[in-house]
Amino acid sequence: MMTGDRRQGLDPRAITSRRRLLAAAALAPVLTAASPGVARALPAGMTGPGHGRRIRPVPTALDDWAEVAKALGRSGNMLRDTTYHTGFPRRDLLVVSDGVVVTPGLALGTHVAFVRYADGSTMVMGDVVVTEDELQHVTDAWQANGIEQTALHKHLLAQTPDLWWTHVHGHGHDAVALARGLRAGFDRTATPPPERPQPPAPVDLDIAGMEAALGAKGSTEDGLYKVLFVRRETIADGHLILPPGLGSTSAFNFQPLGGGRAALSGDCAMRADEVPHVLKALRRGGIKLVELHNHHLSEHPRLFFTHFWAVGDGVALARALRPAVDATDVVPGG
Repeated sequence: MMTGDRRQGLDPRAITSRRRLLAAAALAPVLTAASPGVARALPAGMTGPGHGRRIRPVPTALDDWAEVAKALGRSGNMLRDTTYHTGFPRRDLLVVSDGVVVTPGLALGTHVAFVRYADGSTMVMGDVVVTEDELQHVTDAWQANGIEQTALHKHLLAQTPDLWWTHVHGHGHDAVALARGLRAGFDRTATPPPERPQPPAPVDLDIAGMEAALGAKGSTEDGLYKVLFVRRETIADGHLILPPGLGSTSAFNFQPLGGGRAALSGDCAMRADEVPHVLKALRRGGIKLVELHNHHLSEHPRLFFTHFWAVGDGVALARALRPAVDATDVVPGG
């Protein structure tokens, strides 16, 4: 059976050549629009679970990220020898939720983390606090600079001013371009410049009682008490294995309110089969649910996250959290 092209007497080689020219013409605007300073994501076909060989992170040092720090406009720190972390706390905002003035460390801390991989590529992910007025401008800046958003959600109930939290993601072979892409978005916000570290402030909470209730030790930072749990599983984002504790943690932050009372802002990482048990455990403990969402687009195993809020005695809050922790496959993160 002859094809339509052959019936018209066209040479198959000419047809192939013409198709190549048309394809090249279609790609030309895309290629010319890209600039050297824009972060370029690696091919989407590499990001599905189980697609190709999984790649592990490699150890790095602070000096390896000097140009990234310069592009971001502030220095960061190393976590577990693989993750370069930088915080952008929103100290410019006076936020009230449930009658509580929220400190930056409790729920207003933008964070981004860079990881280098064995193939020479870099992945960045983060959680960014923006006001409702800033959100669309920030989104446009990131989209113009090769930075993806993987979640858009709330951490607090009925807060003033209106705030949103958005997760960002990028992957490519130019870590500085990724940093510049992030910076383009940050520059559309009123995020203040970094401040000098302050001496540790006392935390008016029964920390020993809270640690006993949770079965884990926490840390004090920025006048808060924080407890972290990490998933036991190896988590991969597409073909990239995540360092332990990156993007897969359950984090509980306690802000002292005086007299042993605290405001609790928490985030729990769960597999799908764990979600109903955790949500029920939180509500049985009188803890208010805020959000149920994902942080990633292509992680494996698939994870869900719930943000929650409560105000009360610190030890009582820790006891209320324990059944939710026990319903998930986690270990203390130290």
